[in-house]
Amino acid sequence: MSYDLVIRGGRIVTSTDEMQADLAVRDGRIADIGDDIAAGEVEVDASGKLLMPGGIDPHCHIEQMSGMGLMNADTFETATRSAAMGGTTSVISFAAQHRGQPLRAVVDDYLSRARRGAMVDYALHLMLTDPSVPGFADDLAALVAEGHRSIKIFTTYNIALGDFDILQIMELARACGALVCVHAENDGLIRWTKRALLDAGLTRPEHHALSHPRLAEIDAVSRICRFAEYLDQPVMLFHISTREAALEVRAARTRGVPVWAETCPHYLLMTAEILQRDGLDGAKWMCSPPQRNADDQRALWRALDRGDLQLVSSDHAPYRFDETGKLSAGPDARFDQIANGLPGLQTRLPLLFDAMVSRGGLGARKFVELTATAPAQVYGLPRKGHLAPGMDADIVLWDPDRKLTYGEDDLHDNAGYNPWAGHTVTGWPQAVWLRGELLVDGEDFRGSPGQGQWIDRPDLATRPLGVPAPEAAAVYESRSC
Repeated sequence: MSYDLVIRGGRIVTSTDEMQADLAVRDGRIADIGDDIAAGEVEVDASGKLLMPGGIDPHCHIEQMSGMGLMNADTFETATRSAAMGGTTSVISFAAQHRGQPLRAVVDDYLSRARRGAMVDYALHLMLTDPSVPGFADDLAALVAEGHRSIKIFTTYNIALGDFDILQIMELARACGALVCVHAENDGLIRWTKRALLDAGLTRPEHHALSHPRLAEIDAVSRICRFAEYLDQPVMLFHISTREAALEVRAARTRGVPVWAETCPHYLLMTAEILQRDGLDGAKWMCSPPQRNADDQRALWRALDRGDLQLVSSDHAPYRFDETGKLSAGPDARFDQIANGLPGLQTRLPLLFDAMVSRGGLGARKFVELTATAPAQVYGLPRKGHLAPGMDADIVLWDPDRKLTYGEDDLHDNAGYNPWAGHTVTGWPQAVWLRGELLVDGEDFRGSPGQGQWIDRPDLATRPLGVPAPEAAAVYESRSC
């Protein structure tokens, strides 16, 4: 029996096991793992290297208009090229609804752009900002049934939803079988603090961190956990940045609430001091929530280790550091006029490999779990995130010994700068396969626009537990999708 591809002699790492073995691919899927595998049309020597599943980045903003009306720097082509060069073979980005837009039209638009440009596989979160548009509930139910099984909402900014609309969407999601993802910060606290800072003349990038008090995250995370508990609706809390918010998630999960949560490399490896630069240079690192402090970093690593947080995403949100992006309001822009976000699709995996594997952190299996296996399980991506017969042959060959120091502008996205410039990592994705096709070979990218495929998500593992609060149970008896 012959194979399309055989990778020999590598150390195969999954979220549960490690083994020295050969891996065979046929028709885009893993066909066999073991010893003495028959020949392949293409043979790769992986001696001294690690074989891991392709990364899944479940939170990235691609070709998306911000709430400020600013288009981010990446197209699906540039973003997914960058993702692949960093070892990521699947992404979940956003179909972002703006006021007055019908959901169906929004999703059709994003899918058409992704089909033209995406070079890794992709799915979409439905970003909901206006439930008052005609046909909203029907469109949402139909889109979820078609495989778009995750929803994003905000509790802050000019796209925030009030508690009533949040509860309405959570009720619809429960009936339809969707996961609700939340950017959870208290809008009133942020607006009050921002106004006080601006009135005091505190307008620089480092004051952005002060404008998002940690209590804003703690309060909103706690409230969303209580909503999830009341309605028995699964929730994913995005980009946890504080020790206290991680503890709120832990407490909710201990009570049996169907809540999951993620964090990002910039919260694990940066502090708010990164914003303190000459001029407006600190704006390159502005994101929301902002980076916090070393105590929060330690707490987030502990939360990942014990399973309180389940994923690490990039929250890739690229804006160029010029008049088309972060400086769109001019060279003297106040912090509240500067687009939030930093590029991260290409750097997420090498940064985490260095921290978790090379530096003896949480280890190789946990690295695979947090960056590939758990995202596939939580978001319902079939045949992704694991190396086993029958799974898609999304494979990364890691060189555990290669060292690289990031440069000022050495990424393959369109942001024009690297927020990790000067940071050295050990461990590098030497080769990347997408469904058995070689996508990255050393420094060479071999993908083509449209090569990526949409990932149908027919079901989720993040299901209601069947125990809503008694007051909510009666509502569910009369409602269905």
